[in-house]
Amino acid sequence: MTFSWTRTSLVALFVSLTFAACGVKSQPKPPEDVRPEAITDLRAEQAVDGVKLSWSRPERYSGSGGRMRDLGSFVVLRAEGDGQLQRVAELLVTDRERFQVQKIFTYVDSGAELGRSYRYEVIAMTTDGYRSDPSNDISLVRAAPAPAPNPETFVVPTPTIPR
Repeated sequence: MTFSWTRTSLVALFVSLTFAACGVKSQPKPPEDVRPEAITDLRAEQAVDGVKLSWSRPERYSGSGGRMRDLGSFVVLRAEGDGQLQRVAELLVTDRERFQVQKIFTYVDSGAELGRSYRYEVIAMTTDGYRSDPSNDISLVRAAPAPAPNPETFVVPTPTIPR
């Protein structure tokens, strides 16, 4: 009985010593050094099926300025008029292992209703859950986009030669 206990104890000691040597050897970083930089170029435009938002990929951490390689997702927030911002979508970033990453992201808010005023913000998140500050605030009134030209009545402009 004691032999079995001693053998189990030795195995547990060996395993714990083996795993104690694993892991990251650098100093822990404060959260403000590993948060993504805030998105500053959020844009919105009318689309046939809703409001189309677009923004550039954050490439650096806000505190340290180091190159960010662990961008995990974006949270899209929307408020009607001056109301409280609510989460409407979370977009996962799936290109971390690719040679060429996506530079511009888009999202179409198909839940936006015609004639209503909306406000949007986007927050970037790392794979560890660190959140950026909110993006620039963008507002617009949802309207139907201009119709495409009718091919049957479209007139090609006549070129003029400058004299």
